[in-house]
Amino acid sequence: MAAVTTLKDPTTTALSRNAKTAIARDFGAASKTYNPAARLQRYMGQVMFDQLLEPGCLPQVGTGCQILDLGCGTGWFTGQLDGISGGPEGSVTGADLSLGMLDYARAAGAPGIRWLVADAESLPLEDNSLDVIFSNLMIQWCNNSVGVLAECRRVLRPGGRLFVSTLLDGTLDELRGAWQQADPGREHVNRFESEEVFRRQALEALPAPCIATESIVLDYPAPMALLAELKAIGAGFKGSARRRKATAPGRLRAMCHHYPKGNDGQVYATYKAAWLTCRLLH
Repeated sequence: MAAVTTLKDPTTTALSRNAKTAIARDFGAASKTYNPAARLQRYMGQVMFDQLLEPGCLPQVGTGCQILDLGCGTGWFTGQLDGISGGPEGSVTGADLSLGMLDYARAAGAPGIRWLVADAESLPLEDNSLDVIFSNLMIQWCNNSVGVLAECRRVLRPGGRLFVSTLLDGTLDELRGAWQQADPGREHVNRFESEEVFRRQALEALPAPCIATESIVLDYPAPMALLAELKAIGAGFKGSARRRKATAPGRLRAMCHHYPKGNDGQVYATYKAAWLTCRLLH
């Protein structure tokens, strides 16, 4: 059985430590419900995985690749990455902040995969030690995106490749608008960086990053189904302004009333997706 390694960053402040503990707890609690509900995550990760399979993309073909799945969650893509790492000379590490997620991933994953509890803002890995970093819908939960990208650059070898997906401002705007009418002045939906800010962060940390964006629209039978999906993947509202008690039924009904409905009776949620790729030439 593969081991799970836990490393702590002593420089983390108490405030950020508390926030990160809450995020890790929320995602760990969702480990058993995550995979069936993670259709957006599967789609966005598959876009990056398909890029990895393009001819000439993987470095050191034939000698094996050192691959990190950063924010691996339940290990959905970690196992697939293990299959393309190049045999005995290659290796795959699945890293996540949530021990609960890693416990699930380890139980379901191949025996040769290494599992690592780690903070993406302070990776316990050596400089120039990796060929590929694959990070699917993780960086938007970090306090310091520039720091995460700089850490990725530090641990990648010359010629190494970085693949990152994230969500941008405009994500879940339908839900945000419905809540603003139902519960004015109270935040209920996570905030995401604007595309302009994310591009600036990438340029600050990386040489010649390439960013592609897409609006993804998913359908739901009702607004409560959207909330249930977000809860199932551990992606409920994480802001400091969230209520400590369950939201009153009256406010939930009001939110559902204000949520825009399509002509087909379905409701739709928009996700502003972004993919960042970068190859380190030196």
